[in-house]
Amino acid sequence: MTDSSINDLTPLSLEIFHELVTAYLEDGLPVGSRRLAKSGKFDFSPASIRSKMSDLEDAGLLFAPHTSSGRVPTESGLRMFVDGLMEFNRNIPKEQRQSIDNECAARGISLNQLLDKTSKTLSGLSNCASLVLSPSSEAELQHFEFVPVGVNRALAVLVRSDGQVENRLIDLPLGVPASAMTRAANYMNAKLRNNDMGKAAKLIRSEIAAHKAELDELSTKLVEQGLGIWSSGDGGDDAALILRGQANLLDDLQVADGLSEIRGLFDALEARENALRLLDATRDGDGVKIFIGAENKLFASTGCSLVIAPYRNANQSIIGAIGVLGPRHMNYARIIPMVDYTSKAIDRVLGL
Repeated sequence: MTDSSINDLTPLSLEIFHELVTAYLEDGLPVGSRRLAKSGKFDFSPASIRSKMSDLEDAGLLFAPHTSSGRVPTESGLRMFVDGLMEFNRNIPKEQRQSIDNECAARGISLNQLLDKTSKTLSGLSNCASLVLSPSSEAELQHFEFVPVGVNRALAVLVRSDGQVENRLIDLPLGVPASAMTRAANYMNAKLRNNDMGKAAKLIRSEIAAHKAELDELSTKLVEQGLGIWSSGDGGDDAALILRGQANLLDDLQVADGLSEIRGLFDALEARENALRLLDATRDGDGVKIFIGAENKLFASTGCSLVIAPYRNANQSIIGAIGVLGPRHMNYARIIPMVDYTSKAIDRVLGL
């Protein structure tokens, strides 16, 4: 596709292009000239419409996926259509705003809980999968505890000053009493509070090595285990991923032939480096980003697109992103403003 070939298109050809893409986004099926002629929006024969569709194909905006006469937009054509939608500031319906605002108005929950609740709402409203990305928090540590969850198992819970909560399931030494978990947690809290994990871990390990920790053997093992699960005590650099509504995407008829590719995409998103790259891509400029098909290698050959927008903390620094992952024929006109509104709703909460 070249700018000159697009500039050579007549207004009627561009109008047909717009209507064809709109029809395609309704069901993801190839659109033929007869379907457009029957829409009542054109006072032309199917043959005349086919002629214009041929011009659009020559311009690189449409292609025929099969031998049928139907056409679908190329990735370049869909990009041009979506970019046109981005020029309009569309408000989302009042009911959708209220659903999103209600989740963001919840009090007494951690940031992770807020993002989880909001992502579920976004998945339900869009009827697609929702995705939340955030890097590991660099906020100071506030609280640590062991929570028993069964025989010889516990959750190691780390709470940060920004409200983020990190939970890791660990195996306990045989016969460890609750008192040992309490002593270990109390000791760690004294060293961790208002500190970063790297400095606190260095101090704790030096005290243990010098036998200054005043802990019994079981409590010492618990402290070492508690430190070790966060990448040797440095807090790690994982990217947290919340993915909800995957079934919406797997159930879509148009991706039924590529279920293995879709499941592969879910696995790829779980990988730390891919999640971080995707988060970095949202930092390039402001507002909503749309990744269509092969524009991002994660989505190549999956028939999927991602509409995603960053969210910011009180200092206006981008700390994460939230979006909708759906089929290539998702309703962009409805989902783009929905994602934009959700990211700004999270901004408002984090800015309080």
